[in-house]
Amino acid sequence: MNATAAAPEQVEQELQRIRQLQREGQHAAALQAAQVLARDVPEHRDPRYLIARSQRYLGQIDAALQTLAQLEQTQPGFSRLHEERGHCYVVMRDAPRAIDALLHAVNINPALPSSWNLLEGLYRMVGDNANATTAAAHVATLKRLAPEVVNATSLFSDGDLEPAESVIRAYLLRAGNDVEGMRLLARIGLAREVLDDAELLLEAVLRIAPDYHAARYDYACVLFERHKYQQTCVEVEKLLAVDPAHLDYRTLYASASVGLGEHERAITLYRDLLRDAPGAADIHLSLAHSLKTQGRRAEAIDAYRAATAARPSFGDAYWSLANLKTYRFGEDEIARMRAEVAAPATPLVDRYHLCFALGKAYEDRGDYAQSWQHYEQGNALKRSESRYRPEIIETNTRLQIDVCTREFLAARAQAGDPSPDPIFIVGLPRAGSTLLEQILASHSQVEGTQELADIPRIVLDLQGRDPDLDHPRYPGTLAELAPEDFRRLGEKFLHDTQIYRSGKAYFIDKMPNNFRHLGLIQLMLPRAKFIDARREPMACCFSNLKQLFATGQEFTYSVEDIARYYRTYLDLMQHWDEVLPGRVLRVYHEDVVDDLEGNVRRMLKFCGLPFEPACLDFHKTERSVRTASSEQVRQPIFRDGLDQWTRFAPYLDGLREALGDAMQRYRPDGSHA
Repeated sequence: MNATAAAPEQVEQELQRIRQLQREGQHAAALQAAQVLARDVPEHRDPRYLIARSQRYLGQIDAALQTLAQLEQTQPGFSRLHEERGHCYVVMRDAPRAIDALLHAVNINPALPSSWNLLEGLYRMVGDNANATTAAAHVATLKRLAPEVVNATSLFSDGDLEPAESVIRAYLLRAGNDVEGMRLLARIGLAREVLDDAELLLEAVLRIAPDYHAARYDYACVLFERHKYQQTCVEVEKLLAVDPAHLDYRTLYASASVGLGEHERAITLYRDLLRDAPGAADIHLSLAHSLKTQGRRAEAIDAYRAATAARPSFGDAYWSLANLKTYRFGEDEIARMRAEVAAPATPLVDRYHLCFALGKAYEDRGDYAQSWQHYEQGNALKRSESRYRPEIIETNTRLQIDVCTREFLAARAQAGDPSPDPIFIVGLPRAGSTLLEQILASHSQVEGTQELADIPRIVLDLQGRDPDLDHPRYPGTLAELAPEDFRRLGEKFLHDTQIYRSGKAYFIDKMPNNFRHLGLIQLMLPRAKFIDARREPMACCFSNLKQLFATGQEFTYSVEDIARYYRTYLDLMQHWDEVLPGRVLRVYHEDVVDDLEGNVRRMLKFCGLPFEPACLDFHKTERSVRTASSEQVRQPIFRDGLDQWTRFAPYLDGLREALGDAMQRYRPDGSHA
């Protein structure tokens, strides 16, 4: 076999042949075959794992350990490499290192009978009877489970989701309601983001076994991922009533409190957690985020620094300091970040966070060449792990234009819920939407919430399960819905978002990507207000290129992607202007900076609200702000940020070229700030 002939099915056939050779004791032949396969498919983990096994069987322990060390560089979370390392140390009669390696394996993958058996024997050999008893209990538990459940659990733990799902689905078709199998299938669904299936499966498990606490915790995690934070809290409270000290339960409860906007409660919970787990870097980070959201900057900085002290390579903590926008790194911090970026052991996720933080550090120092180098490196690293395909967004845009015609929308004009409560602020990230939200939320009748996930969740439901992204059902499926369906969706949106409100007449959803769904929203909520936050394309796109987002916004990590997205945005907003005349208020960021009062009055008039001076003093309004602009909207408006991109102009010729006529089209009236 060679690289050009190594189709997946051929690779799997060869792996099965090598495993059979090992079962037959033909270890030299297995080793030779595995070495050939490893050369043909160097990115595949299993040939190198089989090499190490064959080397151990042949007594080549040092070579086996070296092979495993190489495999660990790219597959640190592969449980069987740690199990194999444990076997090697057993051969060397090194009990302490064997125990460490095997514990590493079972912490990743609890469904390893061989590792638990070895651990039981090793613990008894060193006189640790308590841990030997624990290991024996795990062996007994695995023996009670169906072999298919054990096999699928092991595959799942090592990230082999498709084979795990295939094994467990086939088993459940035969066995019926096996709660362990159902729970595992739900966990696979959670990992694959098939959240509705996971939720239904876990509800069924809990009906059968209401005291199955691990399943209830999984259920709470699925609810959390579906942004059902109130329900998450209800489920976690049941778990805490049984085990109030459980760290995972307490952490999830704090996270759900953040989702509900209950930051003071979350801060208290995180501080309580840190008293029990002071070295938990992730909890220090979560605490810092909540403090930042509440405007408690000094305390947030202390918490971010505590996170970097707990884990020196913690890129997210360094980036979060940079993302305060007003924080300045010292020489020693920059040196530490550079060292961690260069360290081979630093994970990819930490490396790109550190690159973005270094980009901001050097930008603040006026070293724009170094700054751009790190922004560019961070974007390339982030883009390397992304599955973003710009043509999917462009297909959606074309279909929105084809389906949501003026006639289509007019024929269903009164279909949805007539409530006037929602104000949608849409556009691109970094276009000034947080500023507009802060201005409007300073009005006595307007509630500022956050970037709500409800519209995207409705869209996912309309797309159906296992969507074909190249030939999507949505938005075509809108034509299949009856008027009462749109009313039901509007009522559901208002009901589900009620948790974020405190009784004011109007509320804001500032999820920027909702611009792609204005047709759907119009059908659901015909009296909703739409405000398009727009920013000059070079400034907007550059601001996105130097921003690392917590989740989503995968189009922002290359010059080509962000330029294509901006152009698509202009195409679709032009369409909404044509088919929903007068329904969208366009607000240019540059205009707000130049004439704050004029644009504030314009927005309030559009929303049917009387003028209130507090909207001009928006920076004095105390409320939680969760986006990247949280620090900036707590300050008066300055012009400094408008032309920041010009300092990087020597590096942005490709962006200007990719934007093309968007440089003129972004202001249809022909005026340019």
